[in-house]
Order: sequence, then C-alpha cells, then structure tokens
Amino acid sequence: MDKAELAQRVRKAAYLEGDFVLRSGQRSKYYVDKYLFETDPVILAELGRLFAQRLGDADVIAGPELGAVALAAATSMASGKPFAIVRKAKKDYATGKLVEGTPVAGKKVVLVEDIGTTAGAALEAAAVLKEAGAILLKLVFAVDRQQGARENVEKAGYAFEAILTKADLEI
Repeated sequence: MDKAELAQRVRKAAYLEGDFVLRSGQRSKYYVDKYLFETDPVILAELGRLFAQRLGDADVIAGPELGAVALAAATSMASGKPFAIVRKAKKDYATGKLVEGTPVAGKKVVLVEDIGTTAGAALEAAAVLKEAGAILLKLVFAVDRQQGARENVEKAGYAFEAILTKADLEI
C-alpha cells in the first residue's frame, strides 16, 4: 500500500468533525480517532510494517499505554523485535513497574506513538524509558497533526519521525 492509500484509509476510518478537546487541552474542529484506525487490521498491519522500516538498529520497540500498544505489537510482529509497554502510572500491586514486557535497560529503543499534537504524552513516556535505562533512538508517530509535536520532540533532544501528517490526510 502506498502512502496516499494509507492516508486515505486512515482518514476514511478515523477522521471526525465536531468540537473536540485534545489531550493537550487545545480545542479542535477535527479529531483523528486512533482507536478507529488502530483497530482496522489492514491499517494496523501497514502501520506496523512502516514503523518496522524506521527502527534502524533498535533492540526494542516501546509504546505508551493505551493508544500505542497495538502499534508497538504490530511493529514487533512486522520486525521480529520485542516490545515494551510504558505505563502512565505505577500500579500499587504486582511488580509496580512503569515499563512492562521486554526490559529496556541498556537497550536501544524506538518509541512508537499514535497521534502527535504537542507530543506531551510521548515525551512523558520517553522520560520513563530514559529513567529505566533505555537508550532512546527516536520517537515515531503514526500521524503528526503539525501543531508542535516535531518541535517539542526535537527541543527535548530526540529525533522525530511521522508516517503521516495532517497534510497527508488532507485536513
């Protein structure tokens, strides 16, 4: 599937119009519902393949809960590399870890994420990974809303990539 077809599929599956409050607190007249495109098996498989192409020499893929877990799993299956899940908060039971699954200490890690607006959640996950001892190579987003995510990620000292942008979705 080429980039234009993927963009068209994502837009058809997940583009909504209305009045939305984003995680960043910003208001928007449109929303790209990650759960609608991530639960489509054709789109998910293609995103996994495209994320896998961007891993370079990474040892581990990481995805923040909840939205990027499916993307990390799809990328793992496409690449044959293990993945880890970054929690938003420690649980007060079981192991109480913030990074679940494959250990990341001393490993080269690529963080995959769904939608980038300001990249706040992705940068929080990046901080958790660094605290856990990961060597973070880059952050890769399925969709960049082109509202500051790239700038914020690069300002924080990380490499930024996006598979699709707002422009690709013709928004």
